[in-house]
Amino acid sequence: MTETLARLKLLLRRLLARRGAALGLGFLLLVALAAAFATVLPFDPLAQSVAASLLPPSAENWFGTDELGRDILARVIYGARTSLLTAVGAVVIAALIGVPIGLAAGFYGDWRDSLLMRCIDVLLALPNILFAMALIAVLGRSQGAALIAVGIAGIPGFARIARAQVMALRQLDFVTAVRGFGGSPGYIMFRTILPNALSPLVVQAIVLASIAILLEAALAFLGVGVPPPTPSWGEMLRTGKSYLYEAPTYAVLPGIVLTLTILSLDTIGRALTAILDRDETDASGETIGGRR
Repeated sequence: MTETLARLKLLLRRLLARRGAALGLGFLLLVALAAAFATVLPFDPLAQSVAASLLPPSAENWFGTDELGRDILARVIYGARTSLLTAVGAVVIAALIGVPIGLAAGFYGDWRDSLLMRCIDVLLALPNILFAMALIAVLGRSQGAALIAVGIAGIPGFARIARAQVMALRQLDFVTAVRGFGGSPGYIMFRTILPNALSPLVVQAIVLASIAILLEAALAFLGVGVPPPTPSWGEMLRTGKSYLYEAPTYAVLPGIVLTLTILSLDTIGRALTAILDRDETDASGETIGGRR
């Protein structure tokens, strides 16, 4: 565990050395802190005032107000909770299911590999948005349903990456040594191979987080996401598009926050990929995975 944490710290230091990734991390940290401490901020996302509807940005309402007089900045901050919770929950669900499937498929091979990967191919063939809409139609509109739908859609990515990593590592000397000392399949997969395969899985987690935020917003925009009055960036885009002429900031400002969040995650993912690719080709230095 200590060695794994050391690798992740090294990866974080290399990431912060890149300006774009550092800016992306800073923006995401700001959004996460605002969402985490939203209840202590002087904002109420549900307070209505018809007399103050569709006001432009001002010192009192930085992002203006919506058609019911609710503060848009407050709803953006609370909407960040919805998006980030969906992203984190989707990554957890996808990783907890996809990684063990990929480890087992790559480690055992034979018919078990074929069976597991054909199941993954079925999930991969389903369009994410249509699968999510179908699942929400069965489970009903709720944040939990959206979270589960996005999480299941992310299983194939984790499974395929975990399988590829196992197939690349299972014949290496340190794995052979553990097997020679009587290590069980479970110990070899989860205690020997998995810690050395964390880097690409971390990249996949970041990629899935951005997809989850975008998919949650798309579901809300289509009217099948988190039900009102729960704040959601996609819901604000859906209702704000009807007032583009009267109050353009209603849809534009939440859209900018959503775009910057996804762009930050994408920048971080690209930076991590570049770091890992460089490590793979640098035979003279120690890689993040602990191999040469």
